[in-house]
Amino acid sequence: MRFMIIVKASQDTEAGAMPTEQIIAEMAKYHEELQEAGVLLDASGLQPSAKGWRIQYSGKTHRVVDGPFAETKELVAGYTLIQVKSKEEALEWTQRFPNPSIDGKEGEIEVRQLFEREDFGSSVAIERFRKMGVGMER
Repeated sequence: MRFMIIVKASQDTEAGAMPTEQIIAEMAKYHEELQEAGVLLDASGLQPSAKGWRIQYSGKTHRVVDGPFAETKELVAGYTLIQVKSKEEALEWTQRFPNPSIDGKEGEIEVRQLFEREDFGSSVAIERFRKMGVGMER
């Protein structure tokens, strides 16, 4: 089972404030523990939304909307991707995640389970993803 730990953005992360050495050290320790346990798949921080864009769709048409985006509570500042045996194990790991806030006060993570290929029925389209080796390959 794969889970994504989503670090929610804040006004500080959207302003481009970098984490303190203490936060980086706590995150490094946590991620080293994940790696030693063999459950870490990937992790990274994201640049502020001012450096990004969104594609908004309406039927078959789309438009590009450049950042920054106003609602920081809806934005992602970083993520950690883990693979564990159960939801309970994922919960245990995520409860140990260090407070990601820059000021050490209010921070939030969200945890979402990824779909696995077995979650879908057999189909030509699903087989195409498997052959690519991306997405639902596990």
